[in-house]
Amino acid sequence: MLALIVGAPSAFAQQRDGRGGVPGKNQGTSRDQRDRMRNDMQDVYRDRNRQERPQQRQLSPQEREQLRRDIDNANRILKR
Repeated sequence: MLALIVGAPSAFAQQRDGRGGVPGKNQGTSRDQRDRMRNDMQDVYRDRNRQERPQQRQLSPQEREQLRRDIDNANRILKR
């Protein structure tokens, strides 16, 4: 009973605002600032993805055949 009385005020204090979020979560940052930060992070991730991927090249017929043989051999070993 005591826990109910002590816990009730904090439960009421956590009521949500009309948008479904907790009130005061984004206090201090305007919508424009949040949009700017979101766009900046998208640019960072986009740039990072470009840098990490090495340029791909077409395999020669010999390389393709060797790759096929290697995969076939690996599959045979796994089936044992």
